[in-house]
Amino acid sequence: MIRLYGISGSRAFRSLWALEEVGVPYEHVPIHFVGDSKKPAYLAINPNGRIPALVDGDLTLFESMAINLYISRKYGAGTLQPKSLEDDARAVMWSFWAMTEIEAPTMQIFLHTFAAPPEQRRPEIAQAGRDAIAKPLGVLDATLAKQSHLLAGGFSIADLNLASVMNVLRLARFDLSGFPNVERWLDGCLARPAFARARAK
Repeated sequence: MIRLYGISGSRAFRSLWALEEVGVPYEHVPIHFVGDSKKPAYLAINPNGRIPALVDGDLTLFESMAINLYISRKYGAGTLQPKSLEDDARAVMWSFWAMTEIEAPTMQIFLHTFAAPPEQRRPEIAQAGRDAIAKPLGVLDATLAKQSHLLAGGFSIADLNLASVMNVLRLARFDLSGFPNVERWLDGCLARPAFARARAK
């Protein structure tokens, strides 16, 4: 059986979401990123000491986006996996884009408006994140003005991977009203039943 190590309040959430979407049986091992991930038993699985990690038979993977692309390709036919090679490449593109264009400014906003203790928050860092994310959100909004999802076939691993990063903006109460197509798309992604099931892990 597949084993997924990590907790939902971390990047492991996106892999839990992917597993819930494809509907395959799996075991969730709730390894915390503080303490548990540095113990020898877990370091034998992921020597980086980070979560998530996935074990599927003889295969061990770390890095959440790699895990999700694997889940989609192996188990996601008819659900998450794009039907064509071209759309599979687009899914990889949007997944990388989520990490290179969206995640860093999102974390700046999240940490300095919500997550960090009030005395450690620096408004100028939060504002730098807002400034940095405006252009990529504009790119995404223009894409979603022409189609309901990132790929023509509907909700896919591309949407899941990007929405799992952008969910943090929702947690930070970031105002998306200036990007109405993004807001509509993200609300739809986060309303999926598999999202709620993963959140409950």
